[in-house]
Amino acid sequence: MNYSSLLLGHVTMDTNTDHLGNVVHAPGGAVLFSSASAFALGHDVAVVTKASEKGKARLAAFTIPEDRVFCAQAMHDTEMVNTYFSADKEKRRSVCAEQGDPIAVSDVPAGITADIYHLAGLLVGDYAPDLIPALARRGDVAVDVQGFLRRRDPQKGGEMYFADWKEKKELLPLIRFLKTDAAEAEILTGTKDRAEAARQLAAWGAKEVLITHNTEVLVYADGRILTCPIRARSLAGRTGRGDTTFAAYINERRLHAPAEALLTATATVSLKMETPGPFRGTRDQVERKMEEMEVTIA
Repeated sequence: MNYSSLLLGHVTMDTNTDHLGNVVHAPGGAVLFSSASAFALGHDVAVVTKASEKGKARLAAFTIPEDRVFCAQAMHDTEMVNTYFSADKEKRRSVCAEQGDPIAVSDVPAGITADIYHLAGLLVGDYAPDLIPALARRGDVAVDVQGFLRRRDPQKGGEMYFADWKEKKELLPLIRFLKTDAAEAEILTGTKDRAEAARQLAAWGAKEVLITHNTEVLVYADGRILTCPIRARSLAGRTGRGDTTFAAYINERRLHAPAEALLTATATVSLKMETPGPFRGTRDQVERKMEEMEVTIA
C-alpha cells in the first residue's frame, strides 16, 4: 500500500499548565497534529508509531482512520509536562518525564510505502541513527528539526533544552523538506534573520525549507523566499501550530507550486489555532480562509 505521506513519531501524553494555572491532560505530539491537518485536506496519509500496551489507549486521539495507524510494540511511552508563562504560549518550560523507544526503519510494516516519509519527532532519541538515510533510499524525506535539536536532561528531571544538530551537514542533503521554527533556525545557522537562515539551510543541502513564526510562515523554494501571514482570530489552539503547517505544506506540494501550497498551509494553521487539539476542519473551510490571505514572493 502506498500513501501520499507516512508520518513517523510518538504520541505523547501531555500535562499542560497555562499562565493562569489551569491544568489540562491530553494526548499530543507532532505526529498527532501533523496527520490531522494532512487528512483534513484530503490527503492519503498514514502513521507509524510505537507504544506500550498501556500507551496504546492514546492512539484513539488520531483523527485519521484506525487502519492507517501502524503501531509497533514498545517498552516506554513519551510523557511531557508543559508549563506556559504567557497567554500566547510562546514562553514555556517543557519536561520530558519519560521518552518512548526509538523508531527504526524495521518498524515500518512490510508492503507499506509512501511518496513522502515525514519524521514528526519531539526530541533527540526518537529515531534510530540510520533512519534518515534508510528512508531517503525509499522516497522523499521531510524532517521537523525539533526531533534533532531538542534534548532531555536527566540531571534536571527531564527538562528539555536545545543544542545544535552536529550531523546537519551530513544529513541535510538527504532531506527534501525541512521544517524549523524561528528559534530553531537561529540555533542551526546562528542568524535571527529567517530568510537568511532558510537560504543557509538550503545551501547545506535541504531542498525546501519552511520556517514558522507566530506572525507568518516562510518558505524557501526554487531559489525564492515566500511568506504568508497567519490570520487567526484566537490563540486557543497554539499547540501544534508548526506540525499542522508543515504536514499541510508538504502534502500540498505533491500537487501544487510552493506559493499555493504555502497559502493552503497557512490558511489551515490560521483556522487550527482558533481551537485546541488537532485540526478537525474541512478543505472547504480552508479554501474560504485562503480568500482572506496572500503570499508575498521576495
